[in-house]
Amino acid sequence: MAVFVALGAFLMTLVGGWTAQRVTDRRHLVLGLAGGLMLGVVGLDLLPEALRAADREVFGVPAALLLFVAGFLLAHLVERLLATRKAAHGAEEHAHRTPEVGLTAAAAMVGHSAMDGLAIGAAFQVGGGMGLAVALAVIAHDFADGFNTYTITSLYGNARRKALTMLFADAAAPVAGAASTAFLTIPEALLGGYLGLFGGVLLYLAAAEILPEAHHEHPARSTVLCTVAGAAFIWLVVGIAA
Repeated sequence: MAVFVALGAFLMTLVGGWTAQRVTDRRHLVLGLAGGLMLGVVGLDLLPEALRAADREVFGVPAALLLFVAGFLLAHLVERLLATRKAAHGAEEHAHRTPEVGLTAAAAMVGHSAMDGLAIGAAFQVGGGMGLAVALAVIAHDFADGFNTYTITSLYGNARRKALTMLFADAAAPVAGAASTAFLTIPEALLGGYLGLFGGVLLYLAAAEILPEAHHEHPARSTVLCTVAGAAFIWLVVGIAA
């Protein structure tokens, strides 16, 4: 049952990626929307769940928040190291973005989607009603996951083929994650720590890369409105699924 329901997440992820690639003539609006979706996912979905699951503190600070900051700094460090290495080989840092960063970020999205599948499977182990509720939340925000996976991969200069490959991997990940719950269970505290770390990575990409790029060539009010709409959409999804 969990795998069957996860197929809905598979389809919704593909719809999100298809939408992202079909509106390339409005690239600044796509990036603005992606930034808002990512901000909403981090602030309204990932962090609250991370704080609930990883409830221990380290020197008076919730462990999930420490990992959130660590994820942000890790993403910044990885990008700087890759950009420096590329510049040392004679490439123009600003003319050509670092494809490895896009692939790494997309891989993190795939990992997150696999965790979504695990959540669906674990919820169905508790009960059918709980499983359907969690599945609704996952399926609803997997549109944003597919949209963001394709956008991030292509933004960093990767070919369309690689962007589509990462999109299909992201779509298949919830199904694989749901199927794996027949054999394993992830401790809740570990899952919470992962969500905090991933939230930091995602926020860095949104704030330091996606949104600045959205306003670089087209500093329009419509771009800002798309960002607000993306965050509001995630708020709506979280509210419906609650």
